[in-house]
Amino acid sequence: MPSHRIYAMSVAAVYPAYVAKAEKKGRSRAEVDEIFRWLTGHSQATFEAALADRTSFHDFFAWAPQLNPARDLVTGTICGVRIEAIEEPLMREIRILDKLVDELAKGRPMAKILRQQPASMV
Repeated sequence: MPSHRIYAMSVAAVYPAYVAKAEKKGRSRAEVDEIFRWLTGHSQATFEAALADRTSFHDFFAWAPQLNPARDLVTGTICGVRIEAIEEPLMREIRILDKLVDELAKGRPMAKILRQQPASMV
């Protein structure tokens, strides 16, 4: 697997940019945290520990308690690249995270961001 610089970068180094993007559009840090937890299965405590430990993106996703199977429902483009076309698993996970934060910043309802089905469809 080719090594990209982002793989070794700590999640904590990028997290403030995700939060700033969301807050600039009237969304909250708590919503950004919810996206991280939904995607990776981390609790708030383990997520905060990963930030404090300056865990790399590689390790953050490798050690994720349980990647959400509904993440495969996240489609579209991010940085001009179709998420579905990204072959490297780790890069795909990072781009899914980017896409979810973009959707948050664009004002999409949290239930839609987290790909939740209406109760009548479950």
